[in-house]
Amino acid sequence: MDASEDMPLNIACFGQPGSYTYEAMKTYFAGKNILPTYGSHFEDVVQAVATRQARYGVLPIENSSTGGITDVYDLIHRYDCCVVGEKYVKVEHCLLTLPGAKLEDICEVYSHPQGLNQCRSYLKHHSEWQLHPYFSTSQSAEQVQKMGDPHIAAIANKTAADMYGLDVLVEHINDNTMNYTRFFIIAADMEQSPDADKITLVLTTQHRPGALYHVLGYFFYNGMNMTHLESRPLKGRPFEYFFHIDVMGNLRNPATARVLRNLAEHCNYFKILGNYVSDQGGNVDEIRRHRG
Repeated sequence: MDASEDMPLNIACFGQPGSYTYEAMKTYFAGKNILPTYGSHFEDVVQAVATRQARYGVLPIENSSTGGITDVYDLIHRYDCCVVGEKYVKVEHCLLTLPGAKLEDICEVYSHPQGLNQCRSYLKHHSEWQLHPYFSTSQSAEQVQKMGDPHIAAIANKTAADMYGLDVLVEHINDNTMNYTRFFIIAADMEQSPDADKITLVLTTQHRPGALYHVLGYFFYNGMNMTHLESRPLKGRPFEYFFHIDVMGNLRNPATARVLRNLAEHCNYFKILGNYVSDQGGNVDEIRRHRG
């Protein structure tokens, strides 16, 4: 065995232990020897990968309730990183407090903006609470522990409650009971796998009527299933967009490679960000049926 196989994989993870990203990392790299580092900002993770301080990075990219996380799309493209894998994690938000605190004690709530947004219906019933957008759900739990104030709560998961010595005061407070977050595994270099079945690419179309329609037609008429489309504005060019697209396929398939080559010829900009094995472990069909 090569000695390098015993070396731990340096993984940059958004948030900190107890976060949903942490769960995605632990599940995706199960059985691997990993050495995690944590970043409070999405850019911390992407920079660590781009500068090769970390072999891989783990970031949330899409939620079934609130849609794509646009900052992450922009950063992956800006830092020229590649997508090498994905992981779905079921989101089960809870209201966490110091031990012994009661619901009527709560005055303030900390969570990541996505966490607050995904619990809007529950929070509407407590409109008197002051909401604090914070770095991540797990860091919100840690903040409650550090502040030691029974009037302050966090929205996070049960893992964070266990790690930071908090009580789960109310379970399942997210609006959508089928709430999943999809995570990207990113790297500085493209990785190829014979089992890869999903392609992530980014392109810009010609700025004329019907341009996107014709691009999407390449997938439809060649039987390629497009699973996600996200538009991001082109800097300095009003009303023009980058399109981030996920489509099923393997670049080693000559027919798939030919379709993408032909497509690239009709785009102003075209880049494949990754070809990787899709996550089928979280009942993805069920997730898609329940997207809110």
